[in-house]
Amino acid sequence: MADRFYKNYLLVLLLAILACNFIDRWALGLVLQDIKADLSLSDTQLGVLSGIAFAMFYSLMGIPIARWVDSGNRVIIISLSAALWSIAVCACGGARGFLQLILLRMAVGIGEAGGFVPGFSLLADYFSRADRPRAMAVYGLGGPLSIVIGYLAAGWLNAHYGWRFMFAALGAPGLLLAALAGLTLREPRRIGVRENDKGAAAPLAHRQRLWEVLATLWRIPTFRELLLCVSTLFFFTYGILQWQPTFFIRSFQLTGAQVGAGFATVYGLGGLLGTYWGGALSARYAAQDERKQLRYVTFALSIAAFVSVWIYLTHSLYLAFTLLAAVAVAQHCVNAPVYATLQTLIPESMRGTAIAVVLLFGNLIGMGFGPLAAGVLSDFYGATVGADSLRFALLTLSPGYFLVAWMAWRASAKVTRDLACATGSHS
Repeated sequence: MADRFYKNYLLVLLLAILACNFIDRWALGLVLQDIKADLSLSDTQLGVLSGIAFAMFYSLMGIPIARWVDSGNRVIIISLSAALWSIAVCACGGARGFLQLILLRMAVGIGEAGGFVPGFSLLADYFSRADRPRAMAVYGLGGPLSIVIGYLAAGWLNAHYGWRFMFAALGAPGLLLAALAGLTLREPRRIGVRENDKGAAAPLAHRQRLWEVLATLWRIPTFRELLLCVSTLFFFTYGILQWQPTFFIRSFQLTGAQVGAGFATVYGLGGLLGTYWGGALSARYAAQDERKQLRYVTFALSIAAFVSVWIYLTHSLYLAFTLLAAVAVAQHCVNAPVYATLQTLIPESMRGTAIAVVLLFGNLIGMGFGPLAAGVLSDFYGATVGADSLRFALLTLSPGYFLVAWMAWRASAKVTRDLACATGSHS
């Protein structure tokens, strides 16, 4: 069994790398209005830039990288990927036109595709079934931590030095983390330290063909339900989240620095609390009961749907930020139970591919078309409501969380049976 110190070190370093993986996404949302003015772009072009240009390559590259994850050296994958996306983010600051910026966002997507899946796969090797929700929650803190750092740093850097220098400064720390991961992390497949749910060493299964893996995954009803659930969740989450900073700038006349500070507080603290609570409560009150964990997800998403609508109905800045905090907590409670369930449900030799498939559809549908849908809706409403077009666009998308909650409920109804079928066949 790996020593406790190394497990904690692994968890913290992967958390930091994940935070750097996400930072540029929030920073981009914060400076969309500045890029629009600088490069003379429409909202639809901004939707392409913040959505499909990144998501297509992020998603499609996830599959071959995941196949490498399932049988290769995950430490090398993490290190190389972190170096690539860091260089590409830095280069975004030098873009002189729409096409250049799109090409650089594609490069960022390719690099970031290798940051998420290998981290989950490594943690599943080092943490048992009972400990996974808590470990996934701690790892998932990289998301809200990236919001705190991203919005605060991006807001300050953009206000003082402009969006171009901002990208260069935000990409640089990832190079240091890439080197640190490559030099200090250990691949358990090479040293014989891998744990199954009973605490014993688990042998690595033979490498299967991609179509065999996909066929196996498709035969698991809960996986199909969670695939649909996550894809729909990403659509509404990214569609709304990428445009929220611009909404507050346009509708409440805030500066980028003010929005950055507000979002860092609301989404950062709310995300940290929600992510941790989602894992901690699942580990304490629903340990090894994935059905109950997914019922928690249904409840959290229902709250997010109800509260999110009111953000765009109010004209009070303080009430809007208060409601935003509640949505942030509810949304982030979802992460740990869903990903822990997937890691337990799927055979070890397929975990990387399984997460990559989920992210492929989630990011293509969600990150790819969510921001684009919001941009198109904003341009559509612009003819009738003028400056409030973005408010109506986000209001249109907000009830979608109810649909996602229903999908999580359907998954909860099937997960116990599927886990019982899987128990005898994988760790």
